[in-house]
Amino acid sequence: MRFNKQIITILILSLSLALLGSGCISEGEGAKDNVTQEITESEFSNIRENPVTPWNPVPTAPVIDSTAYIDPQASVIGNVRIGANVMVSPMASVRSDEGMPIFVGNRSNIQDCVVLHALETLDEESKPVEKNLVEVDGKKYAVYVGENVSLAHQSQVHGPASVGDDTFIGMQAFVFKSKIGNNCVLEPTSAAIGVTVPDGRYIPAGMVVTSQDEADKLPEITDDYAYKHTNEAVVYVNVHLAEGYNKAS
Repeated sequence: MRFNKQIITILILSLSLALLGSGCISEGEGAKDNVTQEITESEFSNIRENPVTPWNPVPTAPVIDSTAYIDPQASVIGNVRIGANVMVSPMASVRSDEGMPIFVGNRSNIQDCVVLHALETLDEESKPVEKNLVEVDGKKYAVYVGENVSLAHQSQVHGPASVGDDTFIGMQAFVFKSKIGNNCVLEPTSAAIGVTVPDGRYIPAGMVVTSQDEADKLPEITDDYAYKHTNEAVVYVNVHLAEGYNKAS
């Protein structure tokens, strides 16, 4: 009985080896080759047009200044305009496929894992959804980021929203349905939801501002404020990083 089992085992192994040699058992190998081929032949790009959707039948490609740097691991999609000397770091997402347009001003920086996105700004009849748009200098945007703005690691600006010039949005801070003034600071993990933050104010770390009364009472940035000059330093570093990465690429 033991002898018969050994013979059967040998026959099965021999048959398997013969089939492998003839190419009959090749599903795993073939599947692997197909995946590799698809990836190789893909036209995927991290900078690309938005898809056609019921609310937006027009694909629009980003417009990016030649002095800006977009890391290959970042995504910039759709109706986005990025100004001069902007630094967009790895894993950042600037995605104008629902709310559009998104604007990023000169010398601003979008750091690692930052998200810029927005609620739908056109309905299925291509009519503007006004409540999901913000107006800056007579023009309407889903998200507007001014000049010399720092969006620190993992922060989110979700439209409708605007961020004024020379403002620092700290790590993991959140802006939604809000307008942030010029020369403001949102300290790490703070949030502004449905409010307008006046110029020159700051939101302390961890504070969530959800009423206009709270926003109007926010502390002013004075000469002795600890983070008064933080944004200047961060902008300086990132402008030179953009320049350096562009030279290296």
